[in-house]
Amino acid sequence: MASRDFVYKKFSEFYSNPSTVTPQLSMIGQRELGFLLFKERVMVRHKSFESMSSLKRFLSETVPSDVYHSCAYYENPEAEMSKKGWLGADLVFDIDADHIPTPCDKVHDEWTCTNSKCGFSGKGITPEACPICGGQKFETKTWACELCLEAAREETAKLIDILEKDFGFSHQEMRVFFSGHRGYHVQIEKDAVKTLDAMARKEIVDYVSGIGLSILEDEAKGKTQKRRRSTPFHLHNFGWHKRLKLGLQSFIMRATKDDLKNVGIKGNYAAFLENREVLLKRCIEENRWDSVRGIGVGTWRKLAKYVQSLEAAKIDTVVTTDIHRLIRMSGTLHGKTGLLKVEFPAKSLEDFDPLREAVAFKEGTARVSVSEAPEFRLGDNTLGPYKNQVVELPTAAAVLLICKGRAEVAQ
Repeated sequence: MASRDFVYKKFSEFYSNPSTVTPQLSMIGQRELGFLLFKERVMVRHKSFESMSSLKRFLSETVPSDVYHSCAYYENPEAEMSKKGWLGADLVFDIDADHIPTPCDKVHDEWTCTNSKCGFSGKGITPEACPICGGQKFETKTWACELCLEAAREETAKLIDILEKDFGFSHQEMRVFFSGHRGYHVQIEKDAVKTLDAMARKEIVDYVSGIGLSILEDEAKGKTQKRRRSTPFHLHNFGWHKRLKLGLQSFIMRATKDDLKNVGIKGNYAAFLENREVLLKRCIEENRWDSVRGIGVGTWRKLAKYVQSLEAAKIDTVVTTDIHRLIRMSGTLHGKTGLLKVEFPAKSLEDFDPLREAVAFKEGTARVSVSEAPEFRLGDNTLGPYKNQVVELPTAAAVLLICKGRAEVAQ
């Protein structure tokens, strides 16, 4: 309780501080807001506010651990779902390290099946179902290291590139945020996307993910169901075809024998390794994919499938297709880290440092008893590793470790 009270006090100080600016939320009066309460640990939904000042007053009085707003706009945001009167929704993408395989997740991420008769545990990305009992509920223990955040940043860069070059959205039309935990959000509020239904958003998800590319299929249906023909391999110079071309070009220029083996290419490695320039010119530039002996359509299709997995942006597909989705509010604290959800320009993604820019508590220290924590950086401080020791930490670091269940306030 002492630790929870400590974090509650820091959140309360943050939301009560007049200098704490909560960013403007467009059409706030038509948004549903939701709050996860600190002490009761219950979700309060279907709230609405006419102004940011009234919302800020509510935050200072209630002090929630997490604050959310709907991506949707409603006629009556406080009504039950069937009576809200849906008017439209922003197009939102969520990129989270939880959905990105990284070498480090097997080091610092753990999951345990909550089935009382099972309790099986493992490390790495949480599975969809327990491999022992098939249960789908887990208790997780994750960490946001710099490798995780970099992986999420790379996926966000892919997404922004696709939205800009293939969909025609400008950087000014994309709102980009660090989520406050292990990833990023990209939000588009343009009128052209607001009335898209769930199926239309699923089509966008499929495109961003590279799903359903006919060029990658081994066979295509002919004029009848009984008759099939081989699909020719040909890439255009736009959309996903262009992305595959550029990806293949990059792969060929740097590929080693081990890379070819990993893709599933068997034998005849010399055809690739000794003819790079020929492959780039004849096949990719001139679209003569069968012009090099030993490298046929099947091989190119296998390589293209591999490139597709590299070029696709790994997003949480459910978030984008859900037209009633609640998403964390910019300028508020994340209950699992004590860090801020922060907005920044899309063009600044490469230079944005989440472990510096998202730090909310910049003054003071706290004495905490740490059960276990890896080495980590927060702002200018590199801290840890710690294991079963009492240490004096900057307030932001102490809040982070307590929120992650790795420390308690020292008595």
